Amino acid sequence: MDEVSPRTRLLVLSKGAQRVSTLPALLSDHELVHGGARAVNGADCLLAWGRKPSAFKAMSLATDAELPVLTVEDGFLRSVGLGADEPPLSLVVDDLGIYFDAGQPSRLEVLINQPLDQEQTARAVALQQLWQGERVSKYNAARILSPELPDDCVLVADQTLGDASLQGAGPLAFAEMLEAALAEYPQSTVLLKVHPDVLAGHKQGHFDLARLSGRPRIRLLAEDIHPADLLPRLRAVYVMTSQLGFDALMWNVPVHTWGMPFYAGWGLTRDRLPAPFRRRPVSLPQLVHACLVRYSRYIDPQTGERCEVETLLRWLGLQRRHRSVLPERVQVLGFSRWKEPLAAHFFNGSEIAFVPPQEAADPALPVVAWGCKHDDEVSAHPHPVHRVEDGFLRSVGLGAGKARPLSWVIDDMGIYYDATRPSRLEHLLANHEFDEALLARAQALREAICHLGVTKYNLSGERWRRPDGKRPVILVTGQVEADASIRYGANRIRSNLALLKAVRERNPQAWVLYKPHPEVLAGTRARGDDEAQVAHWCDEVLERASFGQLLEQVDEVHVLTSQSGFEALMRNVPVTTYGQPFYAGWGLTRDLDLTEDVRHRRQRRLSLDELVAATLLLYPTYVSRITNRFTTAEQALHELQNWHSLPEQGRESKWQEAIRRLSSFLGMALLRN
Repeated sequence: MDEVSPRTRLLVLSKGAQRVSTLPALLSDHELVHGGARAVNGADCLLAWGRKPSAFKAMSLATDAELPVLTVEDGFLRSVGLGADEPPLSLVVDDLGIYFDAGQPSRLEVLINQPLDQEQTARAVALQQLWQGERVSKYNAARILSPELPDDCVLVADQTLGDASLQGAGPLAFAEMLEAALAEYPQSTVLLKVHPDVLAGHKQGHFDLARLSGRPRIRLLAEDIHPADLLPRLRAVYVMTSQLGFDALMWNVPVHTWGMPFYAGWGLTRDRLPAPFRRRPVSLPQLVHACLVRYSRYIDPQTGERCEVETLLRWLGLQRRHRSVLPERVQVLGFSRWKEPLAAHFFNGSEIAFVPPQEAADPALPVVAWGCKHDDEVSAHPHPVHRVEDGFLRSVGLGAGKARPLSWVIDDMGIYYDATRPSRLEHLLANHEFDEALLARAQALREAICHLGVTKYNLSGERWRRPDGKRPVILVTGQVEADASIRYGANRIRSNLALLKAVRERNPQAWVLYKPHPEVLAGTRARGDDEAQVAHWCDEVLERASFGQLLEQVDEVHVLTSQSGFEALMRNVPVTTYGQPFYAGWGLTRDLDLTEDVRHRRQRRLSLDELVAATLLLYPTYVSRITNRFTTAEQALHELQNWHSLPEQGRESKWQEAIRRLSSFLGMALLRN
């Protein structure tokens, strides 16, 4: 058996670097040692972070001890939020220098100079397209916007004062760059983009913004606008050493450099300074492949393990899209206290203020409400109302038991169970053009759900044995009769007993099973007034049987408005509806009590996977229990299947709850001012 080479002991001197939670995973090929100067004797190499003071200390100690240095820095695809707020999800590791120091060789320069084979070139080209498609950059908290810009504009990028990559360039050099942009594009508006850290108040920039605000051709971009929302609309970009120039190359925008950033000197940019002799003309795919594939390391936030760049790139793109769904500022009505911290995760990207039950909603702010509970209060609200409910892949455990949900649906038209008016889900089902890729994804998800036996609540249960004989077996699923889905989705039949009577009258020879709603069985919701009589109208009442296992043995499922009908459809079990659930009326179910209005709105004929695609992929919002960030339906399914073994972000303490509620109160006051 081959011996496994021991990992090198990498000494981390910097207290700040020692606190970077993602560092062990990003440097998993090393054994990280935390310590001071005395720990040098037990180390194989030392870590230097960029060109910070702690890095120079590490380099000095390494020289004295005759040990190598590994210099690390945030990667080019770093995180959602800023460096002051979140640990890096990517890192560059350099054994020669560091990419932003053009005064000496770096490992990145060596990698850029290497030719690519056909497969590597194709990957680099695809990466550039994916970068554009996912609309990402180094930082990705900014909401997706369509800023109002002049038709003809160029951009000048500021940087933070003291940025190590500037190598001495100060306010005078930045002023010269700005004047050059004005002179070289005399008919264009010059946009001055301020660094996000300056906007956030963490650092200073190089321009006197108050003085420049009076210049007629200069427009200050003080908003936090993401590069992907700017670059496609620009004629050119001027940078000192900012990564914005790299972003511009990824968007095929001409770049003028006034410093010597890592992407300059390769024949891809117009450079004011002469390139180091080490740099020669290369192709853009060579630059992209070296920077994003070979030089950088990445971790998957959902596994905590190393991953390829494409995985992180898609995850960051997903965060940007979902962070932009709701308005920037919202007021929230009707959320129980235990749901309030969940709102911070599902509405990540929006400023949230919770409105106490005794207060009226502010007419100046958009509203988010739980279900239809507050329809009377918001019926005349001037802004669109977003209604929220639990999603269809929810949790292990009941909502009434406060099992944390993996999905919510956020609907700006109605809500899926309300058949009295259109909902966003109904709109998707009636109008969305389902492409082959989406349908293939829906089919794979449906098959995985069925194979794993996943249902909405995923409760364990006893196995049920089908009776001998040829009688067809019909499963009737009970509901909470006070639930909004009956109030807004039923028509003539509105109770579990009435449903059972209708099923028995239409199917006198069938073996009829009745399964009460799990929350009624748990005692967290009340049963119907006459539900005690159900045993007289069915052959068996199943309280402990596994719902997923039942679907494998019954011939039909009959429902009022229950989601169990959708779960039966996914398993190709015939479904008869006696109400108007969201999946009825599309040609997949036998529907006995649809109103004319619902029939008129639901005329389109759908395939099963089109129904699944809209219901599970397009309509819900998923949030991972591992990261508290947006995720996919596939990851939610994985977390459901491994509910008790995967790590979960901790619940908030009483102190954290008090701080959150105070912040919400203060935030409401600020939003109203």
